[in-house]
Amino acid sequence: MTQTQSLAQQQALADDRPTKPALWKGWRRRCPKCGEGKLLHSYLKVNDQCASCGEDFSHHRADDGPAYLTILVVGHVMAPLMHYTAFEWRPSPWVMATVFSVGCLTASLYLLPRLKGVVVAYQWARRMHGFDKAS
Repeated sequence: MTQTQSLAQQQALADDRPTKPALWKGWRRRCPKCGEGKLLHSYLKVNDQCASCGEDFSHHRADDGPAYLTILVVGHVMAPLMHYTAFEWRPSPWVMATVFSVGCLTASLYLLPRLKGVVVAYQWARRMHGFDKAS
């Protein structure tokens, strides 16, 4: 019975922090709790706490996850585009290298801070790495 009770408590805890809205707030680089305060200062530095609601972010563990996700997304978008472009239009190698290098760099710089916000927001929503305190 205690195991059933703890499962019910875990479900109640998960329900009070819905994942999808938190991920959307993280994508926008906002606090996953209130959606008002900034999650990041500078390009990739996570604030220690939210300026609006005071949520503590100092214990997040985003580490290399956002970089891996960025590489995964950019690679899966750019590789088919490169293949299609190379066989459909046959541009010179210098044109291909220049265009796709700029495209990969631009996409990576755009996605990296957003995916970092998503990873931190996911940790907050799922109560991982110190976000498990009731708040």
